Amino acid sequence: MDWVITIAAEQDAGEIMTVQRAAYVSEARLYDNTRLSALSEPMEKILESVAAGEVLVAKMGSRIVGAVRGVRKADECHVERLVVAPDMQGRGIGAALLRAVEEHGVKGVRRFVLHTGDRSRANISLYRKVGYTETHREVVGETLSLVYLAKPAE
Repeated sequence: MDWVITIAAEQDAGEIMTVQRAAYVSEARLYDNTRLSALSEPMEKILESVAAGEVLVAKMGSRIVGAVRGVRKADECHVERLVVAPDMQGRGIGAALLRAVEEHGVKGVRRFVLHTGDRSRANISLYRKVGYTETHREVVGETLSLVYLAKPAE
């Protein structure tokens, strides 16, 4: 493991945005949709999430190579915007970020929930590998269904 996972700081926001956009380009291609919200999320929203303590980052030295958000909603933690820099994918960073957000957001949480598109087979495989199970699917367009997965807090 060449990276360290920490809580994001305000000065990380720009690099988080860069990694997020780079990581979501493959998703945009997969769905033939360049209007994904992750590609156009404003800096203000990222800064809000960072200020709320919801964002964890994976760093190699001073470089951010991944990020994830854990957003507490009642007794659930919604895992959002899990991203890994394209050149760093396949090294276990995504799984490590998932484990870290689960450890970071455990107090009083009943379960962790997330969703991804139905064509995102690599994402679905990763989520299942770390213990998430599918709860349901939702058709949101002619060419897109969202796959919802959950994992109980330990």
